[in-house]
Amino acid sequence: MRKILITGANSYIGMSLEQWLTKYPDKYSIDTVDVKGDSWKEKDFSEYHVIFHVAGIAHIKETKENQHLYYRINRDLAIEVANRAKAEGVKQFIFLSSMNVYGVKNGVIDKNTPLKPDSNYGKSKLQAEELIESLGDDSFRVVILRPPMVYGKGCKGNYPRLVNLAVKIPLFPDIDNKRSMLYIDNLSEFVKLMIDDCSSGLFFPQNSEYVKTSEMVRLIAETHGKKVMLTDLFNPLLRLLKIGTVNKVFGDLVYEKSLSKCNCVQNISFIDFLESIKLSEE
Repeated sequence: MRKILITGANSYIGMSLEQWLTKYPDKYSIDTVDVKGDSWKEKDFSEYHVIFHVAGIAHIKETKENQHLYYRINRDLAIEVANRAKAEGVKQFIFLSSMNVYGVKNGVIDKNTPLKPDSNYGKSKLQAEELIESLGDDSFRVVILRPPMVYGKGCKGNYPRLVNLAVKIPLFPDIDNKRSMLYIDNLSEFVKLMIDDCSSGLFFPQNSEYVKTSEMVRLIAETHGKKVMLTDLFNPLLRLLKIGTVNKVFGDLVYEKSLSKCNCVQNISFIDFLESIKLSEE
């Protein structure tokens, strides 16, 4: 039986993985620990095979006043936990990073895309990656995950904003865009396979299909018994607007598909996009 410790006791992704793995009570034993204060330092890491570090700061507006928190929590805390894990004999450390380490707002991210984060969130995540990766060896397997936007039932961020629009408005712009996204249960299954294979390395999990924003809104509305008419009437205006929110919703931002292919997950059966929306909104 694999003993797994999840850091970030109330994190959406951490709780989702815990719920996912409880379907296999004979294979996994899962604990969580809150790392907000110093009490976690009394935790005995030596009894765990795997630590999944998801604790971090996100989904808040960056200001000069809070920028230090990103580095204290996303970088310094992460490497402190990783150092403790290695010192106490943990076999595998899985670190949840982000697509934000590229600083790319539009386009395709491939193996040649430079790492140029333009936010404190992205910079702190990248610095944590580099420090944690330097600890990796044959006895301490390090996994770095750079997922795109994660969505699912109860998530935070842009997805619930789209849900709110889908159930309230009759018209939505029909712009032909593509975005890499990751359904929460697909992420949980991906992490499960990382644990099963005791993998190490850098990974880019994403749904099998790219997502078109207007199609997502239409499907969300349908699951709520609503109907949204898609129209290209607003497209010229939206193309002129270069504000961040418009780009986040209607711009293209994808991982090139080959980045997400790896031998350890060739046989993974991801939940498809349509089913993921139904499960998110049921």
